Amino acid sequence: MVLAVPATADVFNREDVILAPVPERFSVCFNGSCKELSMVGLDAEQWRQVREAFNPPAPDPEAERKQIAAAIAQMERFVGGLTDTAHDLGRNDVGDPGDNWMDCIDESTNTTSYLKIFAARGLLKWHTVQDRQTRGWFLFGYPHTSAVIRDTQSGLEYAVDSWFYPNGEAPAILPVGAWHDGWNPPPTP
Repeated sequence: MVLAVPATADVFNREDVILAPVPERFSVCFNGSCKELSMVGLDAEQWRQVREAFNPPAPDPEAERKQIAAAIAQMERFVGGLTDTAHDLGRNDVGDPGDNWMDCIDESTNTTSYLKIFAARGLLKWHTVQDRQTRGWFLFGYPHTSAVIRDTQSGLEYAVDSWFYPNGEAPAILPVGAWHDGWNPPPTP
């Protein structure tokens, strides 16, 4: 199910972005800084497959972060088909003309929505969803934004960054301090 919503300059104050997502209806941003916004929903079978990433429940926070990464990758694969973002290449690389793509604002907004869905449905036992964080700013390099979770046991925050990778690949999940220090994934061979 897809309902296109025209984007506005004030998109981050819109009620349909991040605030109350549910598996059956949530917003997806794409084409750079939420220039395009679609309302989509998963069917019962798709949501069952996403939930399966959390089965059995994680015995500790580290295991749950691996489950989160797998569930976000699955969400991206389903959403890619619904929003024509399946060919998003990662970073700000744009593939074929006409392909929808995602920058870090789109990715962090969407990932935060997915995390909020997981939390609201009781799938997160060891983490809470935090506000997105931005590193870099223009004085210190190109700004970059990520979704963030907090480990309820240690209190440590982790960046959940799907921007670096193509659609449907697991996001990087790493301590937010290392991420703020400019972490980038190692080059692929």
